[in-house]
Amino acid sequence: MAESVEASEAPAPGGLLGWLATAIIGVVVVLILTFKRQKSEKLKKEAEEFAKANAVQQPQPAVHASKKSATAAAKAKAAAVEKAHAPRHHLDLVTLKGHGDVVTDVAFTSNGRGLATACADQVVRVFKLEDAFSKSFKFLRLNLPRGSTPTAVTFGEGASQLVVATQDIGGAGLCMFASGGAKPAADAKQPGKLPLPEIKWEKQHIHDQRNIISLIGAPASFGTGDGGVIVASCSEGTDIKLWKAADGKNVGNVDTNQLKNTMATVSPDGRFLSAAAFTADVKIWELVYGKDGQVKEVTKVMQLKGHKSAVTWLCFTWDSTRMITASKDGTIRVWNINVRYHLDEDPKCLKTFPIPSKDKNGKPLLVDRLAVSPDGKVLALTHGTLLQWLSTETGEVLDSAEHAHDGEITSLVWTPQPVPTERGKAPILATASTDKRVKLWMIPSVE
Repeated sequence: MAESVEASEAPAPGGLLGWLATAIIGVVVVLILTFKRQKSEKLKKEAEEFAKANAVQQPQPAVHASKKSATAAAKAKAAAVEKAHAPRHHLDLVTLKGHGDVVTDVAFTSNGRGLATACADQVVRVFKLEDAFSKSFKFLRLNLPRGSTPTAVTFGEGASQLVVATQDIGGAGLCMFASGGAKPAADAKQPGKLPLPEIKWEKQHIHDQRNIISLIGAPASFGTGDGGVIVASCSEGTDIKLWKAADGKNVGNVDTNQLKNTMATVSPDGRFLSAAAFTADVKIWELVYGKDGQVKEVTKVMQLKGHKSAVTWLCFTWDSTRMITASKDGTIRVWNINVRYHLDEDPKCLKTFPIPSKDKNGKPLLVDRLAVSPDGKVLALTHGTLLQWLSTETGEVLDSAEHAHDGEITSLVWTPQPVPTERGKAPILATASTDKRVKLWMIPSVE
């Protein structure tokens, strides 16, 4: 008997490929959906954690800031109370207020009864000092051209001329205010009713865009000098220029040939010019006057050698025979410059004093400024807010004001002549500061 066998049909090739494609697409879709779900859950979890963290942390800075602000306010209030009750220094005569910004320089008239100030609020003020013990002083406001800021001041001949160093976007300049024949502003009884002084001459861009860091004037009273005031403007570079205060004529130029000027000054008789310029040695030039009374030439005649480090400040005594220098080597030196230098006689160091104040490490403080009293007995010097008076004879500290101002002292100058005080006629010291104030000080007693 024959067996019958039933044979099944094999699938077609095209049908198999279609089935595989469908299966693969399904797997891909499942994977995509799974990835999206996992990513969504992860983002949700991160968002919840972020929100939870912010809910805890956000209030904390506010609380911290509030406490910090309250602490700062309390400290400021305590400091203000302490300052209000702090005893006034016994040499502090009066404070000249009314400045709107940093006071960069002060200058007295030749009789000491007028005081000019340069302020960063773009105003020059001229105070009349009839009584050094007055609680208020009248003053004139001299406004500079728009964009110009006064940086230094010095009087010309008498109180009728005021030379001002200025700074604007184009560099440094000079101008001279004068009353035009009217009574000098500093000597007027009713300054507010007088015509304001006007600019009589002006020089622009005189130091190749470098700032003027010091300005000083002195009458040409030595030799054949005609008595007119010579003004020296010292730039922050290495150049110093000499000018006639009356007409602004440039009568001399000096290059210190040193790294950088710190300051420059002219002797009170108009004979010598000197500068501190970041070196230990100090150069001195002589202004040689011709028969017509005008400056004929400026010649280097002396050099002071002895300091071991850079000289930070210097000044002439009022009789123009000595110079006082302060150095980073921690010493102050007094020099005799009344020598026959034309016969090769060198200036002599007469005295050397240690700078009295020290920092927390025991090192001498740098002297920012110094100025000697008209009688030559007292040397005033500054460092930051510190003001000290020293004996020029012994170097002894006569008096100190640890916080003479609430900001750094920017200018230091004595009256050229004694003025009436409660102890009779005596020189007055003026200081200016970044705290927008000018103070007048009595001279301490010298035993």
